[in-house]
Amino acid sequence: MDAGKIQIGSAVELAGALFSPRAVALVGASGDAGKNTARPQRYLLKHGFAGRIFPVNPGRQEVQGLPCFKAVSDIREQVDHAFIMVPDVEAALEDCGAKGVAVATVFTDGFADVGAEGMARQQRLAARARALGVRLLGPNSMGMINLAGRVALTVNAVLEMDAPPVGGASIVSQSGTMLGTVLSRGAARGLGFAKLVSVGNEADIGVGEIVEMLAADQETRSILLFLETVRDAAALARGARAAHAAGKPVIAYKLGRSSLGERLAQSHTGALAGEDAALDAYFRDCGIVRVDMLETLIEIGPLLAGRRPPGLSRAPRVAVVTTTGGGAASVVDRLGLKGIEIASPDPKAPIIDLTMGRKAATYGAVVGELLAWEGCDAVLAVVGSSAMFHPQHAVEPIIEARGGTQGDAKPLAVFMTPQADQSLALLAQAGIAGFRTPEACADALQAYFSWKSPRARPEGSPPAWPKDVPVEGKLTEVEALRLFSSLGVPVVESTLAKAPAFRHSLPYPVALKIVSRELAHKSDVGGVALGIGSPEELMRKAGEMPGRNDVLLVQKMERGLAEAIVGYRDDPVVGPLVVVGAGGILAELYNDVALRLAPVDEAAAREMIAEVKGFAALRGYRGLPQGDLAALARAVAAMSRMALLAGRPVREAEANPVIVKAQGAVAVDALVVLK
Repeated sequence: MDAGKIQIGSAVELAGALFSPRAVALVGASGDAGKNTARPQRYLLKHGFAGRIFPVNPGRQEVQGLPCFKAVSDIREQVDHAFIMVPDVEAALEDCGAKGVAVATVFTDGFADVGAEGMARQQRLAARARALGVRLLGPNSMGMINLAGRVALTVNAVLEMDAPPVGGASIVSQSGTMLGTVLSRGAARGLGFAKLVSVGNEADIGVGEIVEMLAADQETRSILLFLETVRDAAALARGARAAHAAGKPVIAYKLGRSSLGERLAQSHTGALAGEDAALDAYFRDCGIVRVDMLETLIEIGPLLAGRRPPGLSRAPRVAVVTTTGGGAASVVDRLGLKGIEIASPDPKAPIIDLTMGRKAATYGAVVGELLAWEGCDAVLAVVGSSAMFHPQHAVEPIIEARGGTQGDAKPLAVFMTPQADQSLALLAQAGIAGFRTPEACADALQAYFSWKSPRARPEGSPPAWPKDVPVEGKLTEVEALRLFSSLGVPVVESTLAKAPAFRHSLPYPVALKIVSRELAHKSDVGGVALGIGSPEELMRKAGEMPGRNDVLLVQKMERGLAEAIVGYRDDPVVGPLVVVGAGGILAELYNDVALRLAPVDEAAAREMIAEVKGFAALRGYRGLPQGDLAALARAVAAMSRMALLAGRPVREAEANPVIVKAQGAVAVDALVVLK
């Protein structure tokens, strides 16, 4: 084995070959400046790469002034990283494997990005790379940029820029072109970056593994993610937890707030815990901050860098100082919509407005006082036209005020109402978060206050599957109730009544339901009758039930203070979820729910219940009788234990409604969809 080769046996060694290679091979390098395949060599030279560059092209003897090789295996020196830009990726990979190349970035597309046949090709490529000992970035990757290390191994045209600023934020993107978008937009306001990675199709090295490497990277203070999907939820969770342990926030911008696939859900829970809601719960569980706007992703880094989640048990409070009342109002309005309160030392003036020509020293003094004031959790400084025409005058008092407080103990956000790139650059140099729009400013503050530490999963022994409940096919409500009961969910007293008399032993009034493996929502077809008061009424209602029914389900009529929905879903992307919300037949209409990754303990279940607005009445709102929310929390925790069942056979399940009483809670309807 070559003594100079980087051994890929740990994340540190992989990071060395990926981010800081000593020698790179450019497979398919071109001397035609108009081609994408000419860019990596030109950019490496332009931005001062200190290592060796080896163009590889069997049809050329020289490329852009450097000797060209017919194959990677012809290069005498060791190559740490190859950038593959040719159609025959498989042959290039074999060549890299023969040479002992540690990492290969594949720019070439035509794999999973083009459908099933391409996916099969990609799987074969990944398997062969593992056999050869070559780690893959891509395919369909635009490469990697290490600004601090002067490694511009990319085809992204943003590197035509002469001197991109270096900073403490690193970005991992599933869209290669977005690297240029983020880098250029950040540079325009003085925000620099450490490392930028385009992961492409993630056949091997994925977002999660890169986040884990960046967690150990000395030049990275915050990690930004541009996501189209989550391909490996477990790996990303590990990376996010490693970043949290290292004190580095992970911030995600995820495309696709809506999904047609949610319409296919068979239960209310499936619709309520759809793809986007599931990802929200997943990000929260992992300690990942989610932002709604691309501008926020670019600008939020300094607000979170070096911080921990605030961990507030009340509504957050922001103090506001401004030189433009209208500008401040444009942010404050949005903060109010996000549940953030405005606080001021002067109760008569919620916003400290210095519009009437106060001196810069006064502005700086007020900012310093608010940063030291214990009555707020963050400070927002809004600057008017002076930010554009007198940047030193507008920004220096803020920077000095920050320097005069105890480090970065309290977040400081600055919104510039005019187009004020120079002022934003001065703030960036001082490590202060500056924002160009009120929307991004409010989004960033809301994201900060919503930030949670990664949640420790409760431990417990796997529950046993009930012997009299099938593990395949569709369950009847009777079987679903048995499953719920085995997990510890309180269920309604029930019995099966046979035709023709449908005799039973339950006291009246009772509920009557058809027994079907096919119908998810029996009430939609008239298959439920409630409040039956006598045997005669039961017989009449039985005759009105749809279809031919040899057996009907009779249940005790339960009454309480409110109805809840308690559900479970094994999401194909993020895994098991538990949901609780306002229930009944209008559950989807209200969409008033809280989600967590399952399982949860009772404490987490109580937090979920506190988030549901519809449960305000059960908390004794305006003297209304209080419901037993502790019993509801126990039912939520019990339902979440479905995630511990061996093999996780359940795709969706819900108890809807769960009747919440003054004492206790009971599930009166059950639906289970097996995988």
